[in-house]
Amino acid sequence: MSEARYRLGVDIGGTFTDATLVDEGTGQLWNAKVSSTPGDPSQGFLTVTQQILDRAALAPETLRYVVHATTVATNAIIEGKVAPTALITTEGFRDILEIARQIRPSLYDTQFEKPTPLVPRDRCFGVRERLDADGAVVTPLDETAIPHIASFIQEAGIESVAVCFLHSYLNAQHEQRAGEILRAHAPNIAISLSSEVAPEIREYFRASTTVINAALRPIVSRYLENIEARLRAQGIASELLVMQSSGGLMTFGDARSRPVFMVESGPAAGVITAAHLGESLGRRNVISFDMGGTTAKVGLVQDGTPRITKDYEVGSVAQPGSGGFRAGGYPIRTPVIDLVEIGAGGGSIAWIDPGGVLRVGPRSAGADPGPACYGQGGTEPTVTDANLVLGRLNPGYLLGGDLTLESALARAAIEEHIAKPLGLDVVKAAHSIVEIANVAMINALRLVSVQRGHDPREFALTAFGGAGPLHANRLAHEMNIPVTVIPTSPGTASALGLLVTDITYDYATTLIERVDRLEPRAVADVFTDLRQQGTAALAAAGVASDDMAFVQHVDLRYVGQSYELTLPYPDGEATGVDFGDLLHEFHGEHNRVYGHSVPGEPVETVNLRLTALGTIVKPPLLEKGAGNDALHGAERGTRRVYFGEADAFVDCPIFDRYGLGAGAVVPGPAIVEEYDSTTVIHPGYYATVDQYGTLLITRAANT
Repeated sequence: MSEARYRLGVDIGGTFTDATLVDEGTGQLWNAKVSSTPGDPSQGFLTVTQQILDRAALAPETLRYVVHATTVATNAIIEGKVAPTALITTEGFRDILEIARQIRPSLYDTQFEKPTPLVPRDRCFGVRERLDADGAVVTPLDETAIPHIASFIQEAGIESVAVCFLHSYLNAQHEQRAGEILRAHAPNIAISLSSEVAPEIREYFRASTTVINAALRPIVSRYLENIEARLRAQGIASELLVMQSSGGLMTFGDARSRPVFMVESGPAAGVITAAHLGESLGRRNVISFDMGGTTAKVGLVQDGTPRITKDYEVGSVAQPGSGGFRAGGYPIRTPVIDLVEIGAGGGSIAWIDPGGVLRVGPRSAGADPGPACYGQGGTEPTVTDANLVLGRLNPGYLLGGDLTLESALARAAIEEHIAKPLGLDVVKAAHSIVEIANVAMINALRLVSVQRGHDPREFALTAFGGAGPLHANRLAHEMNIPVTVIPTSPGTASALGLLVTDITYDYATTLIERVDRLEPRAVADVFTDLRQQGTAALAAAGVASDDMAFVQHVDLRYVGQSYELTLPYPDGEATGVDFGDLLHEFHGEHNRVYGHSVPGEPVETVNLRLTALGTIVKPPLLEKGAGNDALHGAERGTRRVYFGEADAFVDCPIFDRYGLGAGAVVPGPAIVEEYDSTTVIHPGYYATVDQYGTLLITRAANT
């Protein structure tokens, strides 16, 4: 098997590292899962890669693509382990990072402190230069100041520089010249220009995005270079790609120069998985629910497309992801899949606050030492420990039996830390832990659906991650979601998302003009320029012209508003665009998002956006063999499982998922076990197996 026709996706999480391998021709999948190695994430990467190649009996040279999702960029910011960075900006604006914004996450929180700037003030430099709001030069660039700054930067041991001049999104001349001088005098310093990273209005957002890119470049470069060197030493010579925050792919080389575009690399892969599965199953409206060992991530897919936002913050301690509070972190103006991420994973630790209230997360036991039941030294109770005590997990069948769980250790941890202090028995305490975690996840589901103007009853809940199927049925019940979709191999499903997305490059340019004064030709010229940039980038990444596609969007707002809505912009002849249809769509979207619209008010464009796609053939879902639709061939016996609906343990049938044929119907209460996850079917619900082996959980007719 020397033909390079296989794709490998590797997703490094806080607790486990997952891998999925696919045969491009047949769609056959292989999956593997190992514990993450926080001290050296690349070690877990290599371990799972070798394991899955051995499992599929493939040589390294058969791999065509290796696609990676990682949280290394996010973790560097959260942990404050970014590279020493400097900022060069327009004279008089060196305090832009210190001033930031005059808003706070909680209006009445007088104790709130802004996040510490990633670049301290003594590393921020102002240079004489000025452009006006139209991009015309008012004050020429003082080129003599740049060499002095370069000398200081080198002497201070600074590794990276961000350059952000006022209005450079309209005219990049000064930034480009400053970059040339810096490279000449400090050739070993990484340089990020705002006109290349985030060429959009709003100085602080542009500066913050550029600074984050600069601060991450040395960290991400070393990380990816280490992985690449070790993969090459292992005999893997394939194309190496990274998942972007927007759900597209980019090359390792692009990721090293634009790491800000991969800050939410890992969570984005899960939403892409949900979109792909939904499309394959004929369900274009889905809510993605990905619950792993450390966090739970929720995203929304409408009409087959994940919702994308440009207003995102990283490193916040005051918000549960992109959909929560604002001003608690560092803003980023790059396309990001709109998702909510909360600290409610299987390893999330249960604790009692000073007021005597039971809490769950956000602190996690992680991969080391892990939950108490892992027997690796953990003593604090986690959600996994609670599920084990409730009988929902098989102590001898985690990861197909590769990892055994100690029920006694789980009970002891819950009893000591939760049950005794609260005066509860162990089972009630365990159930309380699970329900509190569920409430946090229900709130996340509401954030991406109800609070975005969407009715969850019109969506399916696609649940995956090692812990997702354990909780999904309960969440769907509380949200009145009619059907829950559990894909095959849910524990490694996020890695599948890495293999079913396209190479993408995102471009934007600012164009502020009232729509009723807009010249279609001027807009067409801008998109033509952006398309040329995208074509060049895709060609450099090895994409054939026949595999290139382009998607256009425009940011619109009522004149006088501060923020805008993004809508598709027709891709056609320059004079053939119907602005009346575009305005009608804008008013409708404004009404859906904000609950009102003013059709008589003038509307203006703000930014034009283009996404260049290098399309990759998506492997099909494999249909499950006819098999036996009866249940007796899949029965593993029964186990005592606690359900809140019964307020008691019940004798619950246990099924082997691999023995369930297409057409099988599993009435609840029931437990369905497989290698990398466990699905809980609550009383009053039942699961059917479709032709692809997917479990579809719905409410019984008489409940």
